[in-house]
Amino acid sequence: MVEVVGSVVHEVLGRRAEDVDKPIIDYIINVLADEDFDFGIEGEGAFDAVGELLVDSGCVSDHAEGRAICGKLSEKFGKHGLVKAKPTVRSLVTPLRMFDGMDEDEAPKKQPEVLDGPVLTERDKAKLERKKRKEDRQREVQFEMHLAEMEAARAGMPVVCVNHDGGGDGPNIKDIHMENFSVSVGGRDLIIDGSVTLSFGRHYGLVGRNGTGKTTFLRYMAMHAIPGIPKSCQILHVEQEVVGDNTTALQCVLNSDVERTQLLEEEARLLAQQSEMELETTTGQGSGKLNGEIEKDAVSQRLEQIYKRLEFIDAYAAESRAASILAGLSFTTEMQKKATKTFSGGWRMRIALARALFIEPDLLLLDEPTNHLDLHAVLWLETYLVKWPKTFIVVSHAREFLNTVVTDIIHLQGQKLTTYKGDYDTFERTREENLKNQQKAFESSERSRAHMQAFIDKFRYNAKRASLVQSRIKALDRMGHVDEVVNDPDYKFEFPTPDDRPGGPIISFSDASFGYPGGPLLFKNLNFGIDLDSRIAMVGPNGIGKSTILKLISGELQPTSGTVFRSAKVRIAVFNQHHVDGLDLTSNPLLYMMRCFPGVPEQKLRAHLGSFGVTGNLALQPMYTLSGGQKSRVAFAKITFKKPHIILLDEPSNHLDLDAVEALIQGLVLFQGGVLMVSHDEHLISGSVEELWVVSQGNATPFHGTFHDYKKILKSS
Repeated sequence: MVEVVGSVVHEVLGRRAEDVDKPIIDYIINVLADEDFDFGIEGEGAFDAVGELLVDSGCVSDHAEGRAICGKLSEKFGKHGLVKAKPTVRSLVTPLRMFDGMDEDEAPKKQPEVLDGPVLTERDKAKLERKKRKEDRQREVQFEMHLAEMEAARAGMPVVCVNHDGGGDGPNIKDIHMENFSVSVGGRDLIIDGSVTLSFGRHYGLVGRNGTGKTTFLRYMAMHAIPGIPKSCQILHVEQEVVGDNTTALQCVLNSDVERTQLLEEEARLLAQQSEMELETTTGQGSGKLNGEIEKDAVSQRLEQIYKRLEFIDAYAAESRAASILAGLSFTTEMQKKATKTFSGGWRMRIALARALFIEPDLLLLDEPTNHLDLHAVLWLETYLVKWPKTFIVVSHAREFLNTVVTDIIHLQGQKLTTYKGDYDTFERTREENLKNQQKAFESSERSRAHMQAFIDKFRYNAKRASLVQSRIKALDRMGHVDEVVNDPDYKFEFPTPDDRPGGPIISFSDASFGYPGGPLLFKNLNFGIDLDSRIAMVGPNGIGKSTILKLISGELQPTSGTVFRSAKVRIAVFNQHHVDGLDLTSNPLLYMMRCFPGVPEQKLRAHLGSFGVTGNLALQPMYTLSGGQKSRVAFAKITFKKPHIILLDEPSNHLDLDAVEALIQGLVLFQGGVLMVSHDEHLISGSVEELWVVSQGNATPFHGTFHDYKKILKSS
């Protein structure tokens, strides 16, 4: 299928297909080759899917030509039988009037039914009526659950409900055995012949280099696309934020318990119905004493069932549990009552995490859960996950977080998955020891083979030694093959050394105050200085204003009163998530740098990208094919090209893998300029800075102690 589509695409695009980067052409081919792809009328579906990419990559000159090309592709694929025929609508031979056979003034009377059997008693009729109401209610519940699922999907939330009964298989969903599976994306194999057993109640950390396929592996698991995962196993993958609407944060969490919501709504409806029946009985307007008593009994029985079920699922404690989870993630009581649409992306991500913790699925998948959390929330999440009774897998770049919450490590390297017992530090020691032993075994094997081969080569044609030569040849064949140790290439973060060192004060704050228009003062009378020897990390809760101080230092914001002095000669580089999100995804790293710095020789730009580990083919890959960590390294290369004196970093370790964080630490240690960062990564802070500033109560004050001391204070508060 892919080969046929590829030949058609190259036929239609001609020589232009050869001038475009191969990954782009491969991506277009794989999109069109999908068996469920809809080309649409005259190729409109194809243009919606790949039209922008065709224009941006230079395959076509403009959108008009793009539409024409997509039309040709649709026509060509149709001739090859690849475009599915649209289902036809069957027409009626003659028009049908819905009221045919009815009198215009009066509907026909219902004919009396011919009874075939004994006449039903009033009691039997009541039973049948109750049974019919129960069946109708079941259908109604199923429909409401379907609506809830649709709403959840539309809100960007995973469709998983609280599992009060332990799932379809009950206690049988314990260990999960996934064997001999492969994972690929865009024609690229990420995992080949993988085998993993997830033991119930164990906590797994999934680690590996950026771009190896960790997130894709989690997505495959969440979709039950890997053999060995029971269909009834509830899996929740937390990777996206709540889109946001008028629902409050607390109600958003509670709504994930669909059964509880439906039971409470039915309870309210039945209580209202009960009150109405009592009123009718009092006023004598009921439908007969017998029918009224039967209806009352049915309502009372159903209410009794609801109360038992609500008690069983602990429904009345759900609100306090949801509030407690949100409070742990730094939501105040007032914030819990605010509409989800009023929160920023980071806070909506916390709501998604709160829903996951509230649902408690059989298998929880967390992808970088600490990225949008401050240290207070990270410490709370650590405590919560340590007590998690079921199984979870977490991808994280935070070494200390992994050391605290996981019991096992799954390492993804070279398209293979290997499981290690213990936390991340134990994994590193075990793996290092294994690699040393493997290297020794390889070297010993190579020496033995070389010795035997030398003997064979020397006496191959010596008749007297023929039997010895033959025995050596057989021994050589019998020797087991020992694989050579293949290590990941070393990451590099080489920050360029400034050519000059400005004298005098570099950056200084004098009684600087700041508040956003219409709001209160965030900071009052800030007084501090930064020079080329500064190594500072700012810590404090989210929303306290740490990023605002970085903007005041860089000049992006100006103080409301007081002064911020910056030397005219100082060059400041700022790294934050905005720089990563702002990359041109249709361009490649080298082309992007050439556009940012026109006139600079290509080789110089290649060398600078290489100093951040963006080398070889990686520098020529379209940006949309890069992982989050690889994009971060491109952003680092861009902001440091002009050799800054001061580097300001806002959560720089987000989206970097653990090896990249280690390389970043080494790069910052060797950098001959000033560093000021906002971070909650203990390993990064402890390894790269010398001062800790705590931002609180409208000021930034030095903390006399280590990051570990600061954590102790937070835990005790």
